[in-house]
Amino acid sequence: MTIEVRPATRFADVATMLGPKKSPDSSVCWCLSHRVDAKTNRSLAGRERADYVRKLCRHTVPPGVLAYDGDDVAGWAGIAPRAELPVARSTKIKAVDDLPVWSIFCVRVRSGFRGRGIAHELVAGAVDLARSQGAPAVEAIPVDNRGQKVDLTMAFVGTRSLFEQAGFTKVADTESVTDGFPRVVMRLPLE
Repeated sequence: MTIEVRPATRFADVATMLGPKKSPDSSVCWCLSHRVDAKTNRSLAGRERADYVRKLCRHTVPPGVLAYDGDDVAGWAGIAPRAELPVARSTKIKAVDDLPVWSIFCVRVRSGFRGRGIAHELVAGAVDLARSQGAPAVEAIPVDNRGQKVDLTMAFVGTRSLFEQAGFTKVADTESVTDGFPRVVMRLPLE
């Protein structure tokens, strides 16, 4: 198995990971609920969500990275400067300092590809994307599940151990909880 991680510039491949499985008019997340403010997120319905993501894929800086196993799309990681994300205004997840960090806010691996270390490849690829854009550090706010099982629908935030294995260290606790587990701020300096 050779996994290749590339910037998410091909909309069709992003749609494979994030789009609705049945009806294109479904209002699935499209990984927008943690990328755009709540008002914008609520205003986008059905195909408008896809159109928004299509535009993101055309930006100079892509909205994330995709993992490929040959020609098959195997996973996705969303990343952007923290200042551009709703988390920058969160009252439960406060900024650690003024450093203009980038934040990995979603890591997803497709069914059939799980259990092969692809999430680790996605984190590394997201870090590489941030580094290529001059980010001084990358943060994530995963659950601190202490090895317990996390519901797959809530696992998109990642786990503390995933980020520790990638060289991140815990820099702060938060008041946020996902799937009953506390979330912590993990950081990887790039400078």
